[in-house]
Amino acid sequence: MGVAGLAYLLTSEEFGRPAQPERPTLRPPITWEPPIGDPHRAEFTICSGPIRANCVVDGDTFWFEGVKIRIADIDAPEISEPACADEAKAGEMAKARLLDLLNGGRFRLIAGWRDEDRFGRKLRVVSRGDVSLGELLVREGLARRWGGPDRGWCS
Repeated sequence: MGVAGLAYLLTSEEFGRPAQPERPTLRPPITWEPPIGDPHRAEFTICSGPIRANCVVDGDTFWFEGVKIRIADIDAPEISEPACADEAKAGEMAKARLLDLLNGGRFRLIAGWRDEDRFGRKLRVVSRGDVSLGELLVREGLARRWGGPDRGWCS
């Protein structure tokens, strides 16, 4: 070290002070933003047997990641205890279409004013983009809006 270097060390404000940790940079507070797009995707099958991971029960009920979900904005024809052959046939068609819709791409599950129904199923509106999959089933004649007139499915 030369004379200039020694002079710098002796006259520097830093000479003899312990090293100071770097000051953290102040950042604005992190704000939470909801995820963009539809976060969920899975390969669904028709439910059979005891394992219920990602499968469709009927036209308005399915299992996703081990949770039983009831589509909140529709009512589909019954398959387990149909009132007539027409209801059983319509229920099978609704189930097949729901399977196609769920396997058709990413989707979002939106909680409504009530978390669960009386059977312990999670009540969710299922959407892709800004379209309710339940509303698609209604438009196709495979379901009815929830809370509408209970006309039954038999002729």
